Amino acid sequence: MFEGFTRETGDFLWELTFNNERSWFQEHKAQFERCLKKPLEQLAGETQTLMDDGFPKYSWDVHISRIYRDARRLFGRGPYKEKMWFSLRPFEAGSEAPCLFFEIGAAGYRCGMGFHGASSKDMEAFRRAVDANPAGFERIANKILKLNQYFIKGEEYKRPKGDKGEIINNFYNRKWISLEYKKDFGGDILKPEFPRVLTENFSRLMPLYEFMLMAYMSGRES
Repeated sequence: MFEGFTRETGDFLWELTFNNERSWFQEHKAQFERCLKKPLEQLAGETQTLMDDGFPKYSWDVHISRIYRDARRLFGRGPYKEKMWFSLRPFEAGSEAPCLFFEIGAAGYRCGMGFHGASSKDMEAFRRAVDANPAGFERIANKILKLNQYFIKGEEYKRPKGDKGEIINNFYNRKWISLEYKKDFGGDILKPEFPRVLTENFSRLMPLYEFMLMAYMSGRES
């Protein structure tokens, strides 16, 4: 049962940031498993259950990151990740589909929905879906943006793909899309009720997530 992250979780991640080497990590492995790995797994499992209850038409698949970096991709960094995350996708959509995600680091956490690994074909499918129903997409996007809780990330094309108005352009002219909520370490993340708080956050994003998921699935079928 998730009981909340602790201040020790944040302290561990700060120390890892400045001591990112095998000898230090081996000395603190029990601490890692107690204050970060175990509560993250509990949070992921309880959030998955709540999403199953709230959106039963999907069979939600959860993926939890490992602390170890790929040794082939260190690029001068230490062997351990200073942030850990989990993602949720409908099982039938596959591992490359847009996801809902949560990530924790020393300074705080972020959560939201993202299509970080979108291919050019995937984004073409997304734009076709927008073109087919621009008013519908604008209503969905505007409702979320008006909350003033999320910010949009994603590399923009040097040559825009089109001018669809201010709201739609925020999404339409990007190579990939992420809509994120950020908060400093503390508060809700330290409480047992956080899985429900996180699920409510995901639920607010579901209309946009389902639009992107539909576009992704139609693009893969074509």
